[in-house]
Amino acid sequence: MTMKVFPALLPLVLLAACADGGSNYSPILDGPAGPAYAGDLAECRALARNQKQFDQETLGAAVLGAGVGALLGLADDDSSDLEGAAGGAVVGGLAGGAAGGINAADRRQAIVIECLRGRGHRVVG
Repeated sequence: MTMKVFPALLPLVLLAACADGGSNYSPILDGPAGPAYAGDLAECRALARNQKQFDQETLGAAVLGAGVGALLGLADDDSSDLEGAAGGAVVGGLAGGAAGGINAADRRQAIVIECLRGRGHRVVG
């Protein structure tokens, strides 16, 4: 029984691992860092990390992926309906969660960059 529960929990573990993705980004500066850079970077990272709607969007993508995967698994003729649906849900949840996590990390990274630019730092990427 526990081996069947583990694959279902795997997407949630992966989502938790991606929660801070992108907010720890260290940007490239055009020139030397000014005296306020370290403090501004810490504040911009905190701002990016606190955007909890990205975590909700990632969870939504995982749930949607699991639903689509379960439906596709039901359509598989090579396995029983329950096995196909469960397998499809796990694969779909992982795919949706991974895609959502990558998107959230990219958006958090963009927040760090734009926040630093807004504070006058010459960030090139």
